[in-house]
Amino acid sequence: MTDAAHTKAARPTLGALAVFIALVVLGGTAIGFLSLPGEWYAALEKPAFNPPNWIFAPVWTTLYVLIGIAGARTWSLGRTTAGMTLWWVQLALNWIWSPTFFVLHAPLVALAVVASMLIAIIAFIATSWRRDRISAMLFLPYAVWVSFASVLNACIVVLN
Repeated sequence: MTDAAHTKAARPTLGALAVFIALVVLGGTAIGFLSLPGEWYAALEKPAFNPPNWIFAPVWTTLYVLIGIAGARTWSLGRTTAGMTLWWVQLALNWIWSPTFFVLHAPLVALAVVASMLIAIIAFIATSWRRDRISAMLFLPYAVWVSFASVLNACIVVLN
């Protein structure tokens, strides 16, 4: 038998999917509105590869939906698993980053937050890979984007 045959299938209810997606999308959106970049960010030196501001909302909304689906799937496999703990850790770090960077004006501290978030995302992928490959794969675009965000954050620290 394959490893997948030995594991319980991740089958969240529609209610759990709705709750997790709403939690992540609405939470992330609220934090985004409370942590708008503003004049301070506009005045920072940024690398040439810095994307235009309009790209962040659609990218994060898409990622938040994927994060919510993975959260509901992971929850359906067990509320106290390592995967679920890592899911909550990455979400907390995700929600801490914007206020740290944009409200506190602390790019170096934000770099530590985003690096920790990337570690939690990769740990979630590794932990979920055998138990629920779909959830792990839902986090792959998130890992790529947060890797890019980490490089962008590091460049802003160096340039400023």
